[in-house]
Amino acid sequence: MRTDLINTGALALTFISLFILAELFYHFCYIQGELTRKLVHVGTGLITLFFPVMLSNHWFVLLLCGSFMLLLGLSLKFHFLKSINAIDRKSSGSILYPISVYICYLAFQVHQAHIYFYLPILILAICDPIAALTGKKWPVGKYKVGSGTKTVVGSVMFFISAVFLCQLLFIVLNVPGTITACIFIAVISCFAEALSQNGYDNLTIPIAVLATLYVLHL
Repeated sequence: MRTDLINTGALALTFISLFILAELFYHFCYIQGELTRKLVHVGTGLITLFFPVMLSNHWFVLLLCGSFMLLLGLSLKFHFLKSINAIDRKSSGSILYPISVYICYLAFQVHQAHIYFYLPILILAICDPIAALTGKKWPVGKYKVGSGTKTVVGSVMFFISAVFLCQLLFIVLNVPGTITACIFIAVISCFAEALSQNGYDNLTIPIAVLATLYVLHL
């Protein structure tokens, strides 16, 4: 209990430090909100990788995720944390991100398998920003999803990076998965990203990965 409390505090301070760094980049280095938002997106995902190692009880994860969901909700209502919220589109992604982290941690504890936490979190933290940034830089093959626009280039880059990441984690975590399984996971999560809008991919991508892992019995 004491160790979990100390680690929860350390992780909270790390998240806050990331938010402060993003705010400094936005206000003093004049980096666009889309880029500082991606920095927080990736950084948050990397920090949460320590959850299975540092926290032994899901209640502490719920405390962290609930606290930051409240903070991010207040930031939207009262217009602070511009490095996350100063974007020219409607998005609930920042609110949904902590929910996804908690769901993935519960899946990890239920299955007692690290792949159920690390794979959905890393695909969300890495592949999603890759899709967004490459699609914006090379807007080839635009297609409409509701009121939003996405690109074939972004979707292809999401797929490729997801396959690579999946195969890497299978090797590192000693998961008996094949390249076919990696491709299947990448395809399903890619569709989840492509069909989601207004930041809901922060929820649909991890759930799609978890569901696919469950179906494949990995």
